[in-house]
Amino acid sequence: MAYNNNRDNRRNEEAQSEFTEKLVSLNRVSKTVKGGRIMKFSALMVVGDGKGRVGFGLGKAGEVSEAIRKGIDDAKKNIVTITLSESTIPHEVVGEFGAGRVLLKPAAPGTGVIAGGAVRAVVEAAGIKDIRTKCLRSNNPLNVVAATMVGLRSLRDAQQVAAVRGKSVKEIKG
Repeated sequence: MAYNNNRDNRRNEEAQSEFTEKLVSLNRVSKTVKGGRIMKFSALMVVGDGKGRVGFGLGKAGEVSEAIRKGIDDAKKNIVTITLSESTIPHEVVGEFGAGRVLLKPAAPGTGVIAGGAVRAVVEAAGIKDIRTKCLRSNNPLNVVAATMVGLRSLRDAQQVAAVRGKSVKEIKG
């Protein structure tokens, strides 16, 4: 029986090492009831493999560690693959979600990640090394992360556009 526990632990370590996990925001929320206030925590987590796969999730619980674990589990269920162009993104895009709007611009190699906290967590987890970003409206972490994900999901490279239009890549690039 002890052997099975060790094997399960190794599996969990391998699964965790595949993804980087980042805590974007931790929020304490309270509910007022007859006996007083009930405190709980909500954790916004981002997970990614650094090779173009990234996801985010929200976990809520009475303890911080449990909220973080739930956030990681939720993020792993919502992983999407994004289109990368070497170390940056193929084109400029604006992602919108709720009141959040995020501008994502490709950058030359060596520029680095120029981004605020919530956007930075998403693009670093996705494996983007060179990008310029700007939050245009809301600075609510949940809306900013969701808007960044919408923008990254909408990215297309020349091969994908050519396939949709039924043309060659040379015709697309002009």
